[in-house]
Amino acid sequence: MLSLLHIENIAVIESADIQFDSGFNALTGETGAGKSIVVDAIGAITGERTSRELIRTGAKSAQVSALFTGLPDLDWFRENGMGPDEDGNLLLQREIQPDGKNVCRLGGRPITVAQLRQLGRQLLNIHGQHDGQQLLDERCHLDYLDGFGGTASLQARFREAYDKLSAIHKEMAALRMDEAEKARRIDSLEFQINELERAELKAGEEEALTERRSLLRNAGKLIEAVEGAHLALSGDEEREGAAGLIGQAEGALHAAARLSGQAAALAERLAELSALADDVSEQVRELRDSLDFEPGELDELESRLDVLHRLKKKYGSTVEDMLSYLERCKKELDEIQFADDTIARLEKEQAKALTEAKKRGEALSQARQKAARALEGRIQDELAQLDMPKVRFRTEFSPKAGEYAMDETGMDEVQFLMSANVGEDLKPIQKIASGGELARIMLALKNVLAENDQVGTLVFDEVDTGVSGRAAQKVAEKLAGVARTKQVLCVTHLPQLAAMADVHFSVEKGEKNGRTFTRVERLSRERRMEELARLTSGDHITDATRRAAGELLDSAEQFKKKGK
Repeated sequence: MLSLLHIENIAVIESADIQFDSGFNALTGETGAGKSIVVDAIGAITGERTSRELIRTGAKSAQVSALFTGLPDLDWFRENGMGPDEDGNLLLQREIQPDGKNVCRLGGRPITVAQLRQLGRQLLNIHGQHDGQQLLDERCHLDYLDGFGGTASLQARFREAYDKLSAIHKEMAALRMDEAEKARRIDSLEFQINELERAELKAGEEEALTERRSLLRNAGKLIEAVEGAHLALSGDEEREGAAGLIGQAEGALHAAARLSGQAAALAERLAELSALADDVSEQVRELRDSLDFEPGELDELESRLDVLHRLKKKYGSTVEDMLSYLERCKKELDEIQFADDTIARLEKEQAKALTEAKKRGEALSQARQKAARALEGRIQDELAQLDMPKVRFRTEFSPKAGEYAMDETGMDEVQFLMSANVGEDLKPIQKIASGGELARIMLALKNVLAENDQVGTLVFDEVDTGVSGRAAQKVAEKLAGVARTKQVLCVTHLPQLAAMADVHFSVEKGEKNGRTFTRVERLSRERRMEELARLTSGDHITDATRRAAGELLDSAEQFKKKGK
């Protein structure tokens, strides 16, 4: 569960520490006091997208820290090699900087925002005041059904078959073209292939030609340098070269080697130097003899490089790229010329792929149909507890449109239907549900989905919008029931929900030294009575409203005792 939340320099909250308990935690306060900022902070520490606009004016950065305790062995811990400390505490930290960068840590170790988001989804779920609007989008209904039915493995198997079918379909579409287009493409490919083959391209030739051209352009200077080196080393008829002189020096000292140990050592060194000089002299001679340039060779090289440059503009930035393009052209030409044979083969593969996709799609559909019946029963039970006993809830299936009657999600179009009143026909939720009905249906759906996951904390941000009176009491009782097995954090304006909480926090805004600030206070019973009276009567708090608030707290306590 989320045990401690530390917020620093986020919007109007300069610094706040909120110590949550297990069970039902409620946060109340005036509109604009900063209740949603607390939810934003929880979202930030679990990896949700944030904005640098959250940083309090004048602050260098914003920080959120959260301490989670009593966590199960989550998949994320095994996959990432990190987890709670030896005492079972998991400390998460996130710093939001003015340049938009984020620094995230787990137990002091850096992690990415993406890792934080993946972990956050296993730690808690946030249900916002606008989540009910998702029920108005039919595209979300299938996701809800799959989430309840646990069809992920069946979806993966179907998606594998569907992707194979789609790939075959795409390949066949690429091969099918009218005869005029086919002829034009063949002409174009044959021209490009012939032009590239006539060029007789060779991998690496451009580099070799460029190097040879540089050599030819500087041939005069090179020959002069090599000739000078050869003369200095080997000499000529008039003078001895360096190699010969070194040999003479070595011979002179060798004769005196028996007379002096030092002379013998120098003779050995000169012998090594003489051998090295002779070797270098031979290599210089070979280089001189190789510098034999044919007339017109430079012009031929320039012409060849010009051909390569012209082809590179059309077919690739290097000779290797052009050779690769040539192979692709040949392959495409073969595919077009033998397209009928290929299409015939692909049609057989397509038939097999379609059969397999339908088989897997039908298995997925059957699982969804079974899940839909169970979901309908569970939702109606939940709605009955939320003061909607007469509502009928159904899941309507219809086949997908299109050539194969399927897409990447399967073969089903899914839509939630409801009838709010006895005798009325079932109709799409988005056409008949009121705001309060949407809120309660969404709460019912979220509760049912939460039963199947490991998430230990549920955050409800003003999900009671549009709910009042007896319905509000039923929502409060439902959340109290959920809080028996999961930690519940609820931002609310309803006194019924606040009274049902095990722990009640007040979020209050004030001014200090010309700055707006928000503080979060854990309320005693007396302060809870004042806050409940304010929620009920606004600023006109009387002894009667205080007594009513006390009765509301007593009634909530009695209800919770019965449920234990």
